[in-house]
Amino acid sequence: MQSSNAINYDYTVAKYFTVSAIVLGIVGMSVGVIIAFQLAFPELNNFFGEYGTFGRLRPIHTDGVAFGFTVSGIMATWYYIGQRVLKVSMAESKFLMFIGKLQFWLYIIVVAVAVVSLLMGETSSKEYAEFEWPVDIGIVIVWVLWGVSIFGLIGIRREKVLYISVWYYIATFLGVAMLYVFNNMEVPTYFVSGMGDWFHSVSMYAGSNDAMVQWWYGHNAVAFVFTVPIIAMIYYFLPKESGQPIFSYKLSLLSFWGLMFVYLWAGGHHLLYSTVPDWVQTMASIFSIILILPSWGSAINILLTMKGEWGQLKDNPLIKFYVLASTFYMLSTLEGPIQAIKSVNALAHFTDWIPGHVHDGTLGWVGFMIIGGIFHMAPRMFKREIFSKKLVEAQFWLQTTGIVMYFTSMWIAGITQGMMWRATDQYGNLAYSFIDTVEVLHPYWTLRAVGGSFYLIGVFMWAYNIYKTATSSKAIEKEPQYASPMA
Repeated sequence: MQSSNAINYDYTVAKYFTVSAIVLGIVGMSVGVIIAFQLAFPELNNFFGEYGTFGRLRPIHTDGVAFGFTVSGIMATWYYIGQRVLKVSMAESKFLMFIGKLQFWLYIIVVAVAVVSLLMGETSSKEYAEFEWPVDIGIVIVWVLWGVSIFGLIGIRREKVLYISVWYYIATFLGVAMLYVFNNMEVPTYFVSGMGDWFHSVSMYAGSNDAMVQWWYGHNAVAFVFTVPIIAMIYYFLPKESGQPIFSYKLSLLSFWGLMFVYLWAGGHHLLYSTVPDWVQTMASIFSIILILPSWGSAINILLTMKGEWGQLKDNPLIKFYVLASTFYMLSTLEGPIQAIKSVNALAHFTDWIPGHVHDGTLGWVGFMIIGGIFHMAPRMFKREIFSKKLVEAQFWLQTTGIVMYFTSMWIAGITQGMMWRATDQYGNLAYSFIDTVEVLHPYWTLRAVGGSFYLIGVFMWAYNIYKTATSSKAIEKEPQYASPMA
């Protein structure tokens, strides 16, 4: 993992995706804060007519964060990490540079079309797969171009050994490609029936089959967008920032293959107590429990990398981001399997405990790693010190406070919700009406929105710090080998 000073790495495409990660992070999370306040204060749904309602904005938030902020972060870090661990510059191949830039601009076009279509109410109504068929085709083209970049760069590499991060990026590419194509098999209704809008479509699957394919995709979109590439990032950024080698390279490989074989079978836990076959539900629950092993294998390996060097937490705020990200990963990957146990799921399903689980992972694990990764990249891409160490510290603590407010309020709300829904009186009738639960949960929904606001303010602080780093911070003559220089 020693950097080669003789190679002049070209970060043009990495910088493009860094900007899109920041912009789409602000957009996606701003919409998330808006809809959080809408749940607590429903009158906020009326400000912008049909285009400002929760139903229109919610998929823009989820897809904006998952496929905007997160995918941009994945691409930005790949175009940085890929060159460095393979010891080859993008500038050495005009073809690969063209492919990288083409991928970026097509990606931006697809994102813009997707946002407009969702705002107009055009949706296939499938979670994390709401886009109609023309947008799906655009997404597939963008993804194929990324695959060309990955394998093209691998093909001209100088470093013969593929570092573990490259394994995870390859798995991200292959996993999402397989999942997205099969889940989005759809029939354009106009071209089949001659009726309706040309861009409208229906799924090729129906009923329980559609549900099983959807959640095979939906949960593994979490696996191969929110987990696998983020592990790729931390296996690079933590050793490079701390100067410590990974605790166990063998454990990183063992965890890799464990994730690959186990994760793909766990999606059915979204369909417990539904019409899908009982053996599918049981298998999903079992594999979800087994999933703790490779997940914690990765997290423990990451944390043990800092063995004997915990003092760096005091001086380096980027190490704080990486270590707490791993801690949230451990928390989230224990909580998810617990929720997949049938008896627990009977209480938790459809409650606020579920978004609580999702967001301690996305905000703490995914968000912190992309933010921390781009902070590490910035001095090396722009050849300048990070503008303000104090601002990084303040951002870390503000966002950590926001995350804790978010998931604790949702834990309490979710468990309260589930127990109220199940409560019966002495005659077996429901003890509470639905509106009773709404009234009880209102303070927690408000707290969730405030916590999300704290996190969003931190994203603005991150954007400002990166902007000032790129434009006016102190220039550095020699690239730092480890800890990032901060003013």
